Amino acid sequence: MMAESNEFLSSPPKKTVRFGGNLTDVLSNYSQGNLSDFELLKHQLSDPEIKDGQIINWLRELRASVTYLTIDYEQLVSIVLNLPWLTRGREVVEEYLAFLGNLVSAQTVYLRPCMNMVVSHFIPARVIISEGKVQISDSEDENEDIVPKFNTCHRALQLIAQYAPSAPRFLMPILVEKFPYIKKSSRIMECYIHNLLRVTVYFPMLRLEILQLIIEKLLKIDVSASRHAIEDAEDNAWTAKKQVNTEEALFNMDEDEEPEQRSANCISDTMAHPSAERLDLGLSVLFSYIKDICFTNGSFDLNKAKDLYKDLLAVFDKLILPTHASCHVQFAIFYICSFKLGLAEAFLEHLWKKLQNPNNAPIIRQTAASYIGSFLARAKFIPVVTVKACLDLLVNWLHGYIDNQDAGSRAFCYITFHGPFYAACQAIFYTLIFRHKHLLDGDLRKGLSYLQGLNFERIVMCQLNPLKICLPSVVNFFAAITRKYQLVFCYTIIERNNRQMIPIIRSSAGGEITQTVSNPLDSFFPFDPCVLKRCKISIDPIYQPWEDCNAEELKGPRSPVKQPSATPDDEDDFLQGNTPQNDGMVETPGSFDPYLKSPSSVGSPPAYKFLQRPF
Repeated sequence: MMAESNEFLSSPPKKTVRFGGNLTDVLSNYSQGNLSDFELLKHQLSDPEIKDGQIINWLRELRASVTYLTIDYEQLVSIVLNLPWLTRGREVVEEYLAFLGNLVSAQTVYLRPCMNMVVSHFIPARVIISEGKVQISDSEDENEDIVPKFNTCHRALQLIAQYAPSAPRFLMPILVEKFPYIKKSSRIMECYIHNLLRVTVYFPMLRLEILQLIIEKLLKIDVSASRHAIEDAEDNAWTAKKQVNTEEALFNMDEDEEPEQRSANCISDTMAHPSAERLDLGLSVLFSYIKDICFTNGSFDLNKAKDLYKDLLAVFDKLILPTHASCHVQFAIFYICSFKLGLAEAFLEHLWKKLQNPNNAPIIRQTAASYIGSFLARAKFIPVVTVKACLDLLVNWLHGYIDNQDAGSRAFCYITFHGPFYAACQAIFYTLIFRHKHLLDGDLRKGLSYLQGLNFERIVMCQLNPLKICLPSVVNFFAAITRKYQLVFCYTIIERNNRQMIPIIRSSAGGEITQTVSNPLDSFFPFDPCVLKRCKISIDPIYQPWEDCNAEELKGPRSPVKQPSATPDDEDDFLQGNTPQNDGMVETPGSFDPYLKSPSSVGSPPAYKFLQRPF
């Protein structure tokens, strides 16, 4: 059968049934007002049962008459562009690609429609099953053979660009227009992002714009799915699945199945939260792309990595940095920085320039400080010497800031005037909480001497009173650590601040509600634990988790900073966390708690496979 099929495809389609004469006559008659043959031609090309031989025959005639296909024949060209050519035999595909090249070279007016048609195939086709006139199924094509179709689409774009060098300039608006709605299925999102990134390989001039487009869409998904909502969905799904498995086990007569095996059956690599699933797949494809670009045959390519880092940093400045409380998209820059210490140090230097530049908006400077603190605390690949260098920069800047304010009229605790100062203080406190063990490792006396040289006492006791503004959970851990190592005693100031904390009374239909401002900086920690299952495979090996032993070694304060009651609007789990109490043990900050306790974070899911291949 295969031999007969190949023989049919290799033979010239001379004996196919067709009506209306050759194409040149049809076009000539149409120009003279005779529409019958032209309508017959359109009908034949639109026939869903058209044979491969007929398509090849028409395509060859169209190629021979391509100079006549002006805008007057737009209807005919539109029908040809809508032909299901990707699902046909190899000879049809090759003939169709040749037609596209001839068409855009002779009639540039069809450049946009041709590229628009190709890009429309960047997502799986819809499969509609009908009975009579009723549709009983409408879903994406789940066929794994879709990858060769994508390869053909990219061949088509490259061929078009050979005949029309201006193609890349007109392609970007089409890519933006065709980007799927963010509520579309995760498979559609995954396929389209993958194909966009493949475009950057042969059209490198579009890489910055394509990365910007992808990250912009992923950010919209990211901010719509808070970490708390994702973890709740995972907890509920895990509980429900465990209950089902337990019920099934009651009727299972196979006594060889161990409890651990039943528990493992509850773990899935699919996210329970729909938006989290889209985000996880999209970021996983982006991570795969970053790695493929930066590594050639398993060896790191510094030049390629630097070029990609610059593009990602430009997107970071434009989109990620100004976006408040995004949870996961920023891990793209975290991931690429892990490949080379020089990239990580360049990122820290970039953030440092943002923080100290008074020409930047205060909110940008505060966010930059949050990124510095979170990056130093969480990046396992940052050595102690780099942590010390950054602490030196930040602390010296704080001391200089205090010197400038001491003689001024604004030397009092006011966040509007001193927002970047407080954000920098919080970054230092947060870094010390995570890194104090590393700073003291090896030579304890030398480490303590270094920390004493930072003069935390002057920062804590200055008139700007940073302990009053920083997050209570950060303040309490910082106070416990500095008390243990006798660096500074913070509890006198904390008690005074607690007495001065005035509650805010708000009236509502349900009565009066007493609230206190728990996060006046409106700060967040950008690199809090990643809860996306597939992304965690790439992030966990380079990520510094919170260690329970750090908390257990610290003694709780007598009067911790008062934690206000959580409000429904709180989305940052860190703000809702427990603080050290009088029981002699310091509890972990709230943002780490769900990560450690959530069943969804136990174990590693299976390796991400679909579409993971070199770009």
